[in-house]
Amino acid sequence: MDLSTATKATFRRTVETFAPAKSLPQKYFVSPEVFSEEQEKIFSTQWLLVGHQSQIPDAGDYFVQHVIGESLIVIRDKSGEIHGFFNVCRHRGTRLKEDACGHASAIQCPYHAWTYGLDGRLIGAPHMDEVPGFDKADYSLHPVNLDLWEGFIFVNLVPKRDGYLAEEEGAARLRSEATARQRSGDFISLERWFAPLNGKFSHWNMSILRPAKRIEYDVKANWKLMFENYSECYHCPGVHPQLQKVSPYDSAENDLREGPFLGGFMKINPGKSLTMSGNACALQIEHPPSPGYGAAGEQEHDKENTQRVFYYSIFPNMLLSMHPEYVMVHQLWPQSPERTLIVCDWFFHPDAFARKDFKPQDAIEFWDMTNKQDWHVCELSQQGISSRAYEPGPYSSRESIPAAWDEYYLRIMK
Repeated sequence: MDLSTATKATFRRTVETFAPAKSLPQKYFVSPEVFSEEQEKIFSTQWLLVGHQSQIPDAGDYFVQHVIGESLIVIRDKSGEIHGFFNVCRHRGTRLKEDACGHASAIQCPYHAWTYGLDGRLIGAPHMDEVPGFDKADYSLHPVNLDLWEGFIFVNLVPKRDGYLAEEEGAARLRSEATARQRSGDFISLERWFAPLNGKFSHWNMSILRPAKRIEYDVKANWKLMFENYSECYHCPGVHPQLQKVSPYDSAENDLREGPFLGGFMKINPGKSLTMSGNACALQIEHPPSPGYGAAGEQEHDKENTQRVFYYSIFPNMLLSMHPEYVMVHQLWPQSPERTLIVCDWFFHPDAFARKDFKPQDAIEFWDMTNKQDWHVCELSQQGISSRAYEPGPYSSRESIPAAWDEYYLRIMK
């Protein structure tokens, strides 16, 4: 059996596994109670994408991120390390930073001028030396768990101290099986969480990429509909005629089929790119041949990789799209059962910015158009699902990844 035959056989087995699956019941898209449960069981416990290290290249650079009602400061200190802190002064609880991003030599409270170093240590507290027993070392900013994966910044709101859960000190359970359900009370380090992907994307050099554009979309649909939409191209012929001309909808092959990491690749027609002009818009992101792509895990070659786009969903709020000359990333932030904020960033090789043939807008306009097409049908889905006539429908043979995503989601929600 040759590799292509093995690939097709694997794909068929995946299809057969999920063929009987149906879409989620209505409550998962409209219920305030389910939405509240998601905030508690998913967004309060999982590693969440908040940005990329290129957003804060210099010491003192920071941005503020809102996560399920919490305001966080993500900042780079003088040694180059990136920290995450709750945006709360240790004196009277005042919000420290109001701007969405900026630069600061220190973090100073606008109320009583308590001042913190870029590493979160309290370094100035006017008149507090008159208070018996006061020690600045006891009042550093409260940290949030923060770590990096391939240059992307993730945070986790689970409280812990010295590697142990605050509520279960001395009994932390750190598990490496990312496909296993995270039990209540567990904390998994980012390194262990991403262990199944070790080395898989390293050759894309995503840590050195630079952002060219950010667009935010306010979508009137449940966040899960965006994940399900992203995970299949069954809808592409009717919804994305421009995309379909360049990347055939039936060319998909998946190599991650269960758990929190799902997806694979689609082919790009020879000599074409996913841009408005159909031509490459930037310097190719250099990467050597690597094993592991495609359902059979065969060794791929540079020429083949220039004719593929890779799509992966990373639970619960990251959509990662890797093209030959750029990377596009979506962050999903649920606002209500029927509304989602989506933050989309385009990244390019740093050397591309100085070249005359650099045309990032060619790719940005293409995907802004495609994104809006997706968000529109997601909003139509939300409207229909809200009807009393809605009932779960069967997934097609080309929707095995949405079915796998639903399965993992329900496992987490148990």
